[in-house]
This record gives sequence, structure tokens and C-alpha cells, in this order.
Amino acid sequence: MSNQLTAVATLLNDKVKFSGISKDNPQIIIDYDQPIGDGEGYTSLELFLISLATCSGSAISLILRKMHKDVGGLKVTAYGERREEHPTYFQKILIHFELTSKDAEDADMQKAIKISEDSICPVWNMVKNNVEISSEYQIIRGE
Repeated sequence: MSNQLTAVATLLNDKVKFSGISKDNPQIIIDYDQPIGDGEGYTSLELFLISLATCSGSAISLILRKMHKDVGGLKVTAYGERREEHPTYFQKILIHFELTSKDAEDADMQKAIKISEDSICPVWNMVKNNVEISSEYQIIRGE
């Protein structure tokens, strides 16, 4: 596996609407709200939250499966609280994990979240010393 990843963003209009692509994946549209943009795509900060949610969720599901726990479903919601003044980066992020499982217990989920934060999820690891990140979870008993 190569250590280099490449993403290309191409400006599409006379505002700030971009097409984003990496590898042979379908393009995504990145835009900003009006009046700066036209609001026709994800904002960069929304994409960041999606990256954090999917990275941490991937790590947690893999860890739980290695622990031989059932992962019937996992929904990850990331809430970002932005600063009022520019630059309007996130001051705080809350990641909510909703796990559907027949057999996972609180201790399993707590362990998986800790491992994800400390050593598996690169997105979480890159920002945790710059942004206050907290997490919470809910386990729903699956059939």
C-alpha cells in the first residue's frame, strides 16, 4: 500500500463550487452556502465530519468483529460546534455511535472507541489534540 493519497479539486463556476475526486471514485460536489457559494454540495467542514464519522466507525466495527462481537449495524453521527469568528473551525466535536448488536456490552464498546481514538482512526488521531472531541454510544439489541 502506498503512503501517498491524492485528491483533486477542480473549480466549476465563478463562485466556490468544486468537483472533488480521488482514485476512480465518482466525483462529489463541494460548495459553500449563499452568497459565497450556491449551496449545491457538501461544505468542506461537512466532509470533514463525514470523514471522522466513517473513519471511527470503520475502526470500531473492525475492532468489535475481531472481538467476535456481532455488528448488526452501526450509525455514526458527528456533531461539530463551530467558532463564531473566522476562521470558523470546530471548537468541539461530539461523535455519537449507535450500535445494533446481539452480544456487545458496554465494556466492549468503550474498549473499541478507545482503541479507535488512540491507534486506529487516523482522522481522529490527527485532530484530537487540536479540537475537543467527545464520544457517546448507544447499544441497541439486535435479533
